[in-house]
Amino acid sequence: MIWGKVKIAHEISRTKFPAKPSNMESCPSVKNILLLDSEGKRVAVKYYCDDWPTNNAKEAFEKSVFSKTQKTNARTEAEIAMFENNIVVYKFVQDLHFFVTGGEVENELILATVLQGFFDAVGLLLRGNVDKKEALENLDLILLCLDEIIDGGIVLETDANVIAGKVASHSLDSGAPLSEQTISQALATAREHLARSLLK
Repeated sequence: MIWGKVKIAHEISRTKFPAKPSNMESCPSVKNILLLDSEGKRVAVKYYCDDWPTNNAKEAFEKSVFSKTQKTNARTEAEIAMFENNIVVYKFVQDLHFFVTGGEVENELILATVLQGFFDAVGLLLRGNVDKKEALENLDLILLCLDEIIDGGIVLETDANVIAGKVASHSLDSGAPLSEQTISQALATAREHLARSLLK
């Protein structure tokens, strides 16, 4: 009985598993986060690796991922697919399609957690009105949301409340809490902060 367990353990230890690059061994990483509309066009995208070096390569990847996933029913919960040696986790709501891509050796649960954090944070920031029109009107908040979730491909935060809180603190005047500002005031403040940061 013991000999059988030792033999199985020895066989497992000799099995070759794909190795992660040495600089990524300890941290899960994300290759990109995509937010596309119902036609597969960009709403907000962020790439964190050089797998797609040109804009044409990025757009081709987005089109391919969209066409492969558009007929699935990922509205109630996230779906996972392998695509071009990448793991793609995705979820749809109304006319928006959310995608998170990781390498083939990444943990699907971590990628799904990143996706859910992004999805829920966008829902909080858009006050439950998650559609393309609202997303485009609040694009600055969504881009700040991406920056709070991932930095250089490394996962920073997945809790939607924390993400939305940090984005709100970046986009509001320090004296007025989110609940006391109108949406137009919050948007004006966010645009002002974004313009200031771009001018620096």
